[in-house]
Amino acid sequence: MHDYLKGLNDRQREAVLTTEGPLMIVAGAGSGKTKVLTTRIAHLMAQGVDAFNILALTFTNKAAAEMKERIGHILGNRESRNLYIGTFHSVFARIMRAEAHRIGYPNAFTIYDTDDAKSVVKAVTNELNLDVQHYKPNAVYNRISSAKNSLVGPKEYMTDYYLQQEDMRANRPMIGHIYDAYSKRCFKNGAMDFDDLLFKMYELLKHFPEVLHKYQHKFKYILIDEYQDTNPAQYEIIKLLGAVHENVCVVGDDAQSIYSFRGATIQNILQFQKDYDEVKVIKLEQNYRSTQNILSIANEIIKNNKGQIPKTLFTENATGEKIKLVRTMTDNDEGKFVADAIQEQKLRYHHNNKDVAILYRTNAQSRSFEESLRRMNIPYTIYGGISFYQRKEIKDYIAYLRIIVNPKDEEALKRIINYPVRGIGKTSVDRAILAANENNISMWQVLENAQMFGFKAGTLTAIEEFVLMIRSFHSMLPTKNAYDIAFHVGKQTAFVKELFNDKSTEGVQRYENVQELLNSIKEFTETPMSEESGEVGDKSLAGYLQQITLLTDADQKDPDADTVKLMTIHAAKGLEFPVVFVGGLEEGLFPNAMSINTREELEEERRLFYVSVTRAKGTLYLSYANTRYKFGNLQQNDPSRFIDEIPMEFIDKSFAGGGVKNHSGQGMMGSAFERMQRGFGSAKTEPKEKTFVSTLLSGNNKPKEVAHVPSPNFVPSDITKLEQGMRVEHQKFGFGEVLKLEGSSHNPVATIKFDENGEKKIMLNYAKLMIVT
Repeated sequence: MHDYLKGLNDRQREAVLTTEGPLMIVAGAGSGKTKVLTTRIAHLMAQGVDAFNILALTFTNKAAAEMKERIGHILGNRESRNLYIGTFHSVFARIMRAEAHRIGYPNAFTIYDTDDAKSVVKAVTNELNLDVQHYKPNAVYNRISSAKNSLVGPKEYMTDYYLQQEDMRANRPMIGHIYDAYSKRCFKNGAMDFDDLLFKMYELLKHFPEVLHKYQHKFKYILIDEYQDTNPAQYEIIKLLGAVHENVCVVGDDAQSIYSFRGATIQNILQFQKDYDEVKVIKLEQNYRSTQNILSIANEIIKNNKGQIPKTLFTENATGEKIKLVRTMTDNDEGKFVADAIQEQKLRYHHNNKDVAILYRTNAQSRSFEESLRRMNIPYTIYGGISFYQRKEIKDYIAYLRIIVNPKDEEALKRIINYPVRGIGKTSVDRAILAANENNISMWQVLENAQMFGFKAGTLTAIEEFVLMIRSFHSMLPTKNAYDIAFHVGKQTAFVKELFNDKSTEGVQRYENVQELLNSIKEFTETPMSEESGEVGDKSLAGYLQQITLLTDADQKDPDADTVKLMTIHAAKGLEFPVVFVGGLEEGLFPNAMSINTREELEEERRLFYVSVTRAKGTLYLSYANTRYKFGNLQQNDPSRFIDEIPMEFIDKSFAGGGVKNHSGQGMMGSAFERMQRGFGSAKTEPKEKTFVSTLLSGNNKPKEVAHVPSPNFVPSDITKLEQGMRVEHQKFGFGEVLKLEGSSHNPVATIKFDENGEKKIMLNYAKLMIVT
């Protein structure tokens, strides 16, 4: 037996040795899927498969780098550097660098980050004389992103009846026109956004048979990690690439499919067995991460979902301590409790800061935790805060580097044409943009021929000097590496000098940030092998820019820093910690009020809860607050329905807090509309027969609610007809009088005084009320 097979359990070994044909590995949380993937690739190579013929796709650069390193360690040779392992975006960017000319893009195309893309959306919205306040760039960009991830192009978008109706209902009928103008502008700028790396890759394979043939025969073995997170575009590309050999191995866990807001669809993994003949399915159910208690509640939680591949996690680890359920009066109290508990974990059990994670449903929840940690001098790192590469001075510097590689890049050009100040004011910039649009040429071409466009003499001189400077930088590309060019740019533009001369606290910080950027470029050029920047050993400026553009927030943080980690549950996927706190387990927050309109949405919220629970190795705290400020208003909260789904025997009773929980809740390539929809269904959860946590929590500080049986003729009324002073009947709380109506028209809230259950704030979008008088 090969050494690398030692230490694998029977199911893992079977997954490694099954090399031919379609294979689905259903890998439960903490079941060693990365180990299986890396060992499987090593086994393929040990069997004589050329590294150049293996494609492995992941969702983070960190996972890709870790896999490559492990494979090199297993095989003890340098062949692993020839593997195509990387994120979907980085691998497709690498392929597009070689093939982009076929679809009219420069091979040195710019990759726009989200900020750049939204800036273009804003610009074209203004040019179409549309109100940017009404067509907010964020909302429009998300709509365009969703379309691209569903492989819906601008023309198809504008001719699809259902999508147009949807936009009409949202009172934004011009989104299709913005999408079309946005796509044309990106093309003119020689730029692709993140979604284009998938969308254009699909176009390339679909419209150029010779390219499809080339990569189908190059990638004889395809492995995809986290398959449940793939979107329709990724799904279709994989189908095309794997069509010849059908050696497609997907690894994933449907119970951890939590990215529908990014376009991912759980259907990809649920339907994989229908996509290929004779698919082999192997389930990895042994967990190596968590205690049995944590796994038991995870199994109980996910059992409530109908759409899933059945599996039961088990472990040979210890039973472990019970789960601690904490009720606090306010969200600030919740923050204080968590900080105190972290201090106790450190003192009593000798945990380090880095052993602890605080997870929450929304970024806004971090505030109360941050304040409490700061008061107790506990160091922490926030995942999802402003990234290093989003800081103004860094974006300014990188804009110079982008222009050198791709002079057509209008977003970068606008950013630095007059920074540091060189006498090219806003009026001149606007004139250049207008001339570019009217003549359908790039802004750079306008600057190169500035004398033809009527600029004033002083401005003309400044533009000519600027063009000459950028050309001189550009001439260094063939002979100089990324660091030499970046250093030269800082010196020649007086960019670094200007920052150095600003001695304010912020100025010093900005100067240090730029030094850190130059350090990172130096490190990039001196690292023996660059993993994701293109061909091995590519130290070019284009290689560096591609690498940093495709970094995720997780890639930019130091996981080994001795700090408590704060992050949303979405950001925590794939991570594990000895001690985990999950905060804000309240109805309307988790599950989120925006995500309980259909069964599909509610089940995704439950999967999110499952993910949060399975991040913990040994100690798990779940907390909720009775009151929490939301949009400036103090709101009363019910405990989350998910708490009710935890069997009582797994809860540490000494930590229990009060509150009775109400049980009652609320084909890929079809039409463009269908590809952008997730479907509809009932999201009601049935009451549990078992006596769960609600029985444990009753009888504490919160008064018991008086159960109400709805009237036989109970029919919910139209809430738009509701007025102050009306008598109403509520399904659960009974009869009462409307005292006050507030909130927005989209999310109205009524304060109702109920005869039996007192005063309550009711979110009318989710409540069922019948108007009595």
